[in-house]
Amino acid sequence: MADDARPRRPPPPGAEPFERRSPGPHDAPAGTPRREVVTGEPLRARPLPRYRAQAEIAEHTPLGDAYVRSLMRGQLRAGLTAFALLACVAGTLPLAFAALRDQTAVWFVLGFAAYPLLALLAWWYVRRAERNERDFARLVKGRPVP
Repeated sequence: MADDARPRRPPPPGAEPFERRSPGPHDAPAGTPRREVVTGEPLRARPLPRYRAQAEIAEHTPLGDAYVRSLMRGQLRAGLTAFALLACVAGTLPLAFAALRDQTAVWFVLGFAAYPLLALLAWWYVRRAERNERDFARLVKGRPVP
């Protein structure tokens, strides 16, 4: 009844009147504008967009070029290592042939002993190249390299 004794401001033009309800714990005294209470979690600031290395590579920026050069350097290192091992295997074959002096042993080395070494070298190179590319893809996608 005390609310009726106070003078009230008229609502602004075009405003719809609201229902009266019993005062709650968050209500302001009569005569003040109604306030809403937000009970949800507060909004957090939107995180900054993550830096995308894919855009750097596509736009040919200096950083993107550095990413690509790092991949090429890793692939070149693997290729040169495989070539050096191949040269060592192929370079020692004439020494092995001179030491054996037996035609049967020479054909055995040529036919059976050299190929497992070459296959092992090829397997190592492919695994290394795939690992370099996988690490590069993780770097570009922004995931850590294990």
